[in-house]
Amino acid sequence: MRHRSVSDLMTPAAVSVQGGTTFKEVARLLDEFGITAVPVLDENGCPVGVVSEADLLRRRDTGNTAVDLMSHPAITAAPGWSAVRAARVMEKHKVKRLPVIDSEGRLIGVLSRSDLLQLFLRRDHAIQEEILEDVLTHTLRLSPSSLTVGVADGVVTLSGTVARRSLVPVVLRLCRSVDGVVDVINRLDHEQDDLSDDVRMDTGQQQKKV
Repeated sequence: MRHRSVSDLMTPAAVSVQGGTTFKEVARLLDEFGITAVPVLDENGCPVGVVSEADLLRRRDTGNTAVDLMSHPAITAAPGWSAVRAARVMEKHKVKRLPVIDSEGRLIGVLSRSDLLQLFLRRDHAIQEEILEDVLTHTLRLSPSSLTVGVADGVVTLSGTVARRSLVPVVLRLCRSVDGVVDVINRLDHEQDDLSDDVRMDTGQQQKKV
């Protein structure tokens, strides 16, 4: 399975400003491009901070240039990050967008929350196809004919029978990791309850030791 990365989702050639950009010019750019924040770059093209709409409103009396207004340091992402990692960084730092930088720290794009939402706009058929071909057939070596995969609005319903009970949580975990999956409904059955066998074996060994 190939998960889309930050480089797949980001907006390249993002709008940015220099430290000396004025308050009014920053406000004009936010309005013109319909964005809520803009990275502030140094002379090498590396993000040193971010000016958001909230920064403009909160700090408009503390200075008139981007370097005065910006929140810093800039919380950035790498192009090879997974979407999940980027989302967690956004949540941790309570930011709505991340400047994306290359190996030398230069800005190459911006990833926003709306960009991440693209993952959940995948067509149901594409999700179903990936689960059947990549998860069940190639990764788990299961016969697709023994399982039924239904997808509606990103919600996956799994039904059918697998050989061992221990396979069920593995199937569910891999299906949940597919891009675009909102939830997984488990209706799987199993032929062999190998988990119960393991429990009985462990219990027997403990009794022998006693």
